[in-house]
Amino acid sequence: MTAWFVIAVPIVIMFFALFMERVEARLRHVAVQEDEVEEFLESARPDEVRALYGHGIGRALELFRLRRLGGRARNLRQRRVRR
Repeated sequence: MTAWFVIAVPIVIMFFALFMERVEARLRHVAVQEDEVEEFLESARPDEVRALYGHGIGRALELFRLRRLGGRARNLRQRRVRR
């Protein structure tokens, strides 16, 4: 009985560690980056802060990213018009 326990526990721990590594890898792609949060806190607009309060950091960063992309798209359009 003890021999089975000595063999089974390390194998179970090894499989658990492999499983957790996969979970961590998936979360790494979904997680919010620290520099994004810092940039958001430095230059957030009132509607983005309301979204942070009401819906969480995910929705607030989504609005923030859309605003940044919108500004970049406007700049690209203006550059094309000038040429």
